[in-house]
Amino acid sequence: MALSQIAIIGWGSLIWDLEILTPHVAGDWHMEAGPQLPMEFSRVSPKRKLGLAVCLDPHAGVPCQTHIIRSKRVDIQEAIQDLQARERAPDGRIGAYHTDFQHGRMPEVVARVQAWCEAKGWSGAVWTDLEPNFEAHTTRGFTVDEGIRYLKTLCGESLEEAYNYIQNAPTQTATPLRAALAQDAWWQGLGMRQQS
Repeated sequence: MALSQIAIIGWGSLIWDLEILTPHVAGDWHMEAGPQLPMEFSRVSPKRKLGLAVCLDPHAGVPCQTHIIRSKRVDIQEAIQDLQARERAPDGRIGAYHTDFQHGRMPEVVARVQAWCEAKGWSGAVWTDLEPNFEAHTTRGFTVDEGIRYLKTLCGESLEEAYNYIQNAPTQTATPLRAALAQDAWWQGLGMRQQS
């Protein structure tokens, strides 16, 4: 039987900052090699100084191309623990599919990853499964306008972190909020100020 091959699926800061995951991966990122998954910048992230982070969002999200890197692990539980440590994620917030195990808060995402693994010859995959929490944090439902309004309430390090995170996300993470920010004079002005 072939050795278990587990992919780590990424679409946000993992791409430019593997951080403590670095010793547990092999090779480089394969850009645009993962499945398309629904995402939006609809998570208020404590790790990102309350800036908006991209997450899988079945309601506000749109299908975006993901990227993969190979885990050195052959045990799916160890691959889950590695990603959980990097993401500072609570238990149960790492999605996983393997030939003998699957877990995720969105059955349609698990099914899509399973189909992708079977088509591409992977034994399994893990991904960050942190939920959108915009409404829980702000008491308002997420829309593009509400997202921009929220970003405008940030200042100092929080705003800088939010700007850098959204701008650094891979271009394939092409969500409605990001498209709107590309046309927003205030947001573009932040970039000009950072460069000056």
